Amino acid sequence: MDFTNLIDHTLLRADASKAEVTKLIEEAKEYNFASVCLNPTWVSYAAELLKESNVKVCTVIGFPLGANTPETKAFETKNAIENGAGEVDMVINIGALKDKNDELVEKDIRAVVEAAKGKALVKVIIETCLLTEEEKIRACELSVKAGTDFVKTSTGFSTGGATVEDVALMRKVVGENVGVKASGGVRSLEDMKNVVEAGANRIGTSSGVKLVNGETTTSY
Repeated sequence: MDFTNLIDHTLLRADASKAEVTKLIEEAKEYNFASVCLNPTWVSYAAELLKESNVKVCTVIGFPLGANTPETKAFETKNAIENGAGEVDMVINIGALKDKNDELVEKDIRAVVEAAKGKALVKVIIETCLLTEEEKIRACELSVKAGTDFVKTSTGFSTGGATVEDVALMRKVVGENVGVKASGGVRSLEDMKNVVEAGANRIGTSSGVKLVNGETTTSY
């Protein structure tokens, strides 16, 4: 199975250099990955290098903690789209979810969805490693209610990444009309195959080239 068109080729380290970002973009073009996923500061640069390509520019919103206000996340989204982003991966307000403040969680997601409407795909990062099963279900339900295009397992910057069980649960909750992105912890072709069979239709990894070439990696 060809996984290349499912991969968001990712570099979100704080110390990422321009040379590393350029290499990531060139790899994404060579392998025809779905997108490059970069911090907002690199969006305009990536958009320029990818303008003749089918590879999308993805960036992150409220990353990695999700504790910004809805208004801040909406501004970040609009700014990223103006700079050339075609996809945005936003982190939910995890504390609000745990407090059962569903109104704030939904408002937070909806702020990004409305800012991106008709201009960019939205993926909602629920950070599964920090959640109970009930919280994972509620996060997915609120994401769907707020109009997201995808739900996503993880930032890759917390205590764990995607698991087959979480991907299967998320797919079950969101149904077939919303995407599921497995991010973090996909370290081999076998891992990719397993999360896709569980329901993932996008994979976030910093090791896309190694994975599609059959190598195993310890990186997220």
